[in-house]
Amino acid sequence: MAKTGRPVTTLAITQSERAELLARLAVRKAPADEKLRIRIVLACAEGESGTRIAQRLKTTAQTVSKWRRRYAAYRWAGLSDAPRSGRPRTVTDEQVQAVVDKVRQTRPEGATHWSVRTMSAATGVSAPTVQRIWHTFGLKPHRIDTFKLSTDPHFVDKVHDVVGLYLNPPDRALVLCVDEKSQIQALNRTQPGLPLSFGKPHTRTHDYQRHGTTSLFAALDVATGKVIGKLKRRHRSAEFLQFLKAIDDAVPADLDIHLIMDNYGTHKTDKVRAWFAARPRYHVHFTPTSASWLNLVERFFAQITDKWIKRGTHTSVTDLEQSILHYIKLNNANPKPFVWTKSADAILQSVARAAKILNSR
Repeated sequence: MAKTGRPVTTLAITQSERAELLARLAVRKAPADEKLRIRIVLACAEGESGTRIAQRLKTTAQTVSKWRRRYAAYRWAGLSDAPRSGRPRTVTDEQVQAVVDKVRQTRPEGATHWSVRTMSAATGVSAPTVQRIWHTFGLKPHRIDTFKLSTDPHFVDKVHDVVGLYLNPPDRALVLCVDEKSQIQALNRTQPGLPLSFGKPHTRTHDYQRHGTTSLFAALDVATGKVIGKLKRRHRSAEFLQFLKAIDDAVPADLDIHLIMDNYGTHKTDKVRAWFAARPRYHVHFTPTSASWLNLVERFFAQITDKWIKRGTHTSVTDLEQSILHYIKLNNANPKPFVWTKSADAILQSVARAAKILNSR
C-alpha cells in the first residue's frame, strides 16, 4: 500500500490579509527574500503542499514550513527577520554627537573645512566610522552651495505670481520663460584627447584656444518643454527686440502670451516697453531681483551646458552656434517639460527660515 504522508494543512488568511500580501508583492523594488516569503504564504493559503511549493519556488520544504508557521503565529510581522545580536557597538552616542557637533560648529586649524582624516585625528574615532556618521546625518563638509537672499520689496507678490503661472497656467494662453545665456565661449583643445577605454576615462588637454563668444536667447514653453532659440553675437536691447519678434512669429496669433523674465536692463528699455504696449496680448511677469532660480528656462540652460556645451569642442563661433541649434532641434523633437512642484508658500517659508538663521548670527 502506498504511503499517503501527512495531510496538507491549509493556512487560513482573510481577504484583507490577502489584499495586503498581493499589494506588497506588486512593489517593484521590494526585497527578493520578502517576495519569496509572501509567495510561500499565498501558496499555503491555496492549500498547496510544502513539497510542491518548495519545488516550484526553488527553495526547501523546511523554509516553506518555517514561514508558514511564522505567518500563522504573528501574521505580517512574522515575515520579518528576527533581530540579531551582532557585534556590540564600539562607538558611543556621545562620540557620535561630538563628531556631528564638531563638523557643524568648528573649523580645523590650517583648513577651511573638516576632512575625514582631520576629524578622525581630532576626535579619536576611526576614519571609516567618521565617514559613516557623516553619511548617516547627511553631512558633507567638502561641499558648499551658493545663495543670495532677494531684497526685492515685492518679493512675496512676485513669487506668488510666477509660481502661480507654473502650477495653475491660464486657459487659452502660452507661458514662456525667457532669458539669455550670454558669453558662451567657442573653445577648442590644443591637442586631441584619448578616447574612453576600459579602466580609463576620456581625456582632454587642460589648455584650450578661444575662438569668440555668442549669446543664446531662449524661450521655454512651460507646458511642452519646447524651446524657441536664437543666437546673437551681441547682447543688447536691439538683439532682445529681435528675439521678441522671433517669438511673435513662432507662437499662435490667437493666444495670450505670458512671459516670465528677470530684471536685466535690456528687458526694460523704452523700446521694449513700447513693443509690449503695442501688443496687449503679451503679459510680462518679472521674477524678483536675485531670484533667477524662479525662471524655469535656467533649468534648460543648465541642461544644455552639462549635456552639450561643457565637454564640446568648437573651432569657431559659427561651429558653436550650429552645434547649439542642433541640440535645440533634438530637444524639440522629443521635448520633456520641467515640472514645478513647490508651492509659493513653501518657498516663502524656506526663505524665511534662511533669513532667520542669517539674522541670528
